[in-house]
Amino acid sequence: MTELNVIAAAVIGGTSLAGGIGTIYGGLVGALIMQSLESGMILMGIPTPTQKMVLALVLVLAVWVDMTYRRKRLT
Repeated sequence: MTELNVIAAAVIGGTSLAGGIGTIYGGLVGALIMQSLESGMILMGIPTPTQKMVLALVLVLAVWVDMTYRRKRLT
């Protein structure tokens, strides 16, 4: 399931799934956020399946924010 973390880190870092370019710094920030979120859930004792659901929800939320931003920018 490393793919989920990598994709989420890239999207949180500012890379659009609809195409476009991202920055190395954005990717690093996204990876830092994802790892902090995952480490915090481990320390809180949250079960692994729930952790994966939360990470997937963060990915969906990041894609939704990106889509709404792009729609507003085009109009």
